[in-house]
Amino acid sequence: MADAAEQILAAGAGTLGLDIGPQTQQRLLQFIAAIRRWNKVMNLTSILNPEEMVTRHLLDSLAISRHLHGRRVIDVGTGAGLPGIPLALVHPQIEFVLLDARAKRTRFVRQMVIELELANVECVHSRVEDYHPSQRFDTVVSRAFSGLSDMLNCCAHLPDPDGRFIAMKGVDLEPELAAVPTGFAIAGIYPVEVPGLEGGRSVVDVRPEKTTGLAS
Repeated sequence: MADAAEQILAAGAGTLGLDIGPQTQQRLLQFIAAIRRWNKVMNLTSILNPEEMVTRHLLDSLAISRHLHGRRVIDVGTGAGLPGIPLALVHPQIEFVLLDARAKRTRFVRQMVIELELANVECVHSRVEDYHPSQRFDTVVSRAFSGLSDMLNCCAHLPDPDGRFIAMKGVDLEPELAAVPTGFAIAGIYPVEVPGLEGGRSVVDVRPEKTTGLAS
């Protein structure tokens, strides 16, 4: 079973164009094994088959790798550390903040930061509305928001002026795009194929609109 999960991860990473070494692959598999173990005492996921976890948790998270921008990334509503931990493992040069309002989830994520020796990850227990970092972010990602407008409204204070929001969505985007609030611009919509996952996916790149003008 472990061999099958390892093969799916290696093949899927290759399809995504990611060069993941054996050590990183093992740490990714260690991560989903920990989710299964901790799931016995807290509800982290409804997906417990290792092969399915590789597809739906690891590869689905890593599919947005090429759309990350800059050196500081925040994962809002990280839950069990998705997509933040897989991305941090594969991109050690990027600093990640993993934010969640639920204490049990952040306790798990902090333990994973220790066990996986993730020097590039900070875990924060806070509601997003109450979190005001001293330094804003180049990229804001999240799997926690059902709607794009909710993500933009709740996280508007997080990106720097040249930052961006990266949201992974399905293919029926018209209702969500129509509801994008003022002050934001759609910079791109990119089709994404997650290896082993049926159904189309899209990455939506949204950026704060820059305002110009003279002060009154």
